[in-house]
Amino acid sequence: MNTKILSKAFRARAGILAGGVALGALLVGSALAEPALIYDAAGKNDKSFNEMAWNGAEMYAAANNLPYSDLEIQTDAQREQALRRFARSGASPIVVPGFTWAEPVSVVAQEFPDTNFAIIDAVVDLPNVRSVLFKEQEGSYLVGALAALKSETGTIGFVTAFDFPLLQAFGCGYVQGAKAANADIEVLQNFIGTGFEAFGDINTAGEIGRSQVERGADVIFAAAGGAGEGALQAAADAGVYGIGVDSNQNYLFPGNMLTSMVKRVDIAVLNAFQDELDGNFTAGVQVLGLAEGGVSAAMDEYNAPLITAEMQAVLDDFIAKINSGEIVVHDYRSDNSCPVS
Repeated sequence: MNTKILSKAFRARAGILAGGVALGALLVGSALAEPALIYDAAGKNDKSFNEMAWNGAEMYAAANNLPYSDLEIQTDAQREQALRRFARSGASPIVVPGFTWAEPVSVVAQEFPDTNFAIIDAVVDLPNVRSVLFKEQEGSYLVGALAALKSETGTIGFVTAFDFPLLQAFGCGYVQGAKAANADIEVLQNFIGTGFEAFGDINTAGEIGRSQVERGADVIFAAAGGAGEGALQAAADAGVYGIGVDSNQNYLFPGNMLTSMVKRVDIAVLNAFQDELDGNFTAGVQVLGLAEGGVSAAMDEYNAPLITAEMQAVLDDFIAKINSGEIVVHDYRSDNSCPVS
């Protein structure tokens, strides 16, 4: 956890309390002061990406004793409607997690130039929009290395939603880390579908997971939002290992979850809300990687028995080298290619 970032929120809470009841009442009572979060279609209980966004909003609320508004959309057609609804109500900032929001935000943010917006995983180049990106390739490199070190069959798997540069960045980073740990490792890679609906297709993800196990994979990294649970379930049912994504999913199948590639979407939401409250909101692009505490390989009581001292030593070495710049993990998005496969 990036305690430097979190401490800002708690300092802000102290400042509000010291400022007296009048300031607190103004912030709570004014629609202008209430931030908003709109989840993607998977909803805030997807145990992955959207849930991390919700966690960030909850962190803000707990730190400041202030409310926020949130909404779960059901269809793509509701995206612009939801953005306009909150903008008209005076909410700011309006935060949306996911690249599927890029076009709606680019349209609505121009209609409401005095409202601040933040989008996660996409870039919208407007003066009132903050775009937060992550170096998914770095976190995926780490879990790929662990997968290769843990594998006994010499074959590991990767399951993602569909063919899209951001999702390919996960897979490419995973393969790079795996090959760095074991040059002979084989990596199976499959897409669940062809579009955004794949993020909710748990059944197909499970079928792919079972297929990869049948082909010899004994570790499967599922980077597919809520659908990924299907592949993780398949791995657990087969007695092999799964790797979660976005949130720490190690708890889902104890004993069968090797790790999770944690992506601090919660910090992105918290920072957007907190910066608005503090009067420090800025537009532009922010990039959070390993060095910034934006991505990591989750370690906790659930997977501690699975990580040997040797594996931890290799992981620590890779972390140090990525942070120092000795290892530069290739980003698929830079040229739509991966140097290894």
